[in-house]
Amino acid sequence: MKKIFIFPLILLTAIYCRAQKSAPAKTDEGIKPVGIIKNLTDSALLDVVQRQTFRYFWDFGHPVSGLARERSNVAYDYGNEVVTTGGSGFGIMAMIVATDRKWITRDQADDRMLKILRFLSKADSFHGVFPHWMNGETGKVIPFGRKDDGADLVETSYLFEGLLCARQYYNADNDKEGEIRGRIQGLWADIEWSWFTRDGRDNLYWHWSPNNGWAMNFAIRGFNECLITYVLAESGTRYPVPASIYHNGWAQSNFFINGKTFYGYKLPLGFDYGGPLFFSQYSFMGLDPKGLKDEYADYWEQNTNHTLINRAYCIANPKKFKGYGENCWGLTASDNYEGYNAHSPTNDLGVITPTAALSAFPYTPQYSMQVLRHLYYDLGDKMWGQYGFYDAFSESHNWYGRSYLAIDQGPIVAMIENYRTGLLWKLFMSCPEVKGGLKKMGFESPQIN
Repeated sequence: MKKIFIFPLILLTAIYCRAQKSAPAKTDEGIKPVGIIKNLTDSALLDVVQRQTFRYFWDFGHPVSGLARERSNVAYDYGNEVVTTGGSGFGIMAMIVATDRKWITRDQADDRMLKILRFLSKADSFHGVFPHWMNGETGKVIPFGRKDDGADLVETSYLFEGLLCARQYYNADNDKEGEIRGRIQGLWADIEWSWFTRDGRDNLYWHWSPNNGWAMNFAIRGFNECLITYVLAESGTRYPVPASIYHNGWAQSNFFINGKTFYGYKLPLGFDYGGPLFFSQYSFMGLDPKGLKDEYADYWEQNTNHTLINRAYCIANPKKFKGYGENCWGLTASDNYEGYNAHSPTNDLGVITPTAALSAFPYTPQYSMQVLRHLYYDLGDKMWGQYGFYDAFSESHNWYGRSYLAIDQGPIVAMIENYRTGLLWKLFMSCPEVKGGLKKMGFESPQIN
């Protein structure tokens, strides 16, 4: 198994580098697959892409738990029962979009949400925190690594990024939505954020296991995809952490402050060239970066410039990979011709991942639309299938993936919607706990002031 430790997050995602046996994704009842439709307006094309991508979570969701399957092909020889905690949070966000756009009825959405929440209420958790992977039929842990067989604080944060949006959205005065809100509130209140400071240290820690304790010893430090974990930990209802954890832990790594300029764009935080694009996407599916600032950065500038640097690198194309250009850019973590990797300007293998540019729509709408039209009309059936765009491709290697991953499909639906209506940003930022947590951390935002 090849491991890639370019960035801290790779401690987890690199496990996918193991060769994986592909299996066809099954389609259940629901929206029928569609082929390429000619001459769509930009708005109509966004509708098609969001709706088709949503099918991954609706049609292909686990039949017992309702949670999102990790991927559309069999990974790690675990079979078809692997569901993903973080990807399910993204799927819940996609379901909110689908409800709001009336692709599914509100009653259908209520029933799926209740299936998910009733399952989670009985599933394995550790100090209120769920594992990265679970068995979608039994709720038991499926180890993500040899010692990663317990709580995953970051994946749980992505789950609750979605669940808090759902609590705010499903607000009808009826029994079903009352139960939805009550169950989410109960699960939310049970998270022992303070436990994950390891007896009061100035950091949150990613993993804890009843079998291995703190053996993975992974302190969460920025800047990367984990900002949402600190925001939620500061916002916790019964077990919050003090603001010092954010300032003395997250903000104290040697890869936090940057301030350099790349391709004419200043990058306030993070690794040189910004790292893979999901750094500017996962936390910000709920957390609204518009006007969001603290003593370290303006997060709209951070995320926009991160995206523009990634695009500019692909256009410059120093390694001369086939296909790169203004209509074909976007480096982030995804499947590739070798397995799985966190692609970025400093780890470029010639692999373009559709979720990278499409989930950047709020930051670079014109440039993201150029990529979307290229993927849909120029590459067509090579990249478009029953759940939207396949995970990744490399023209240099004549490789076009046929897999779908929950953590890549979900942001496409959610971030395009945030570009179009700001729906998920409004929901998440309306949470009183989040407003309080952000203020405690020293953030300012038009939505919390």
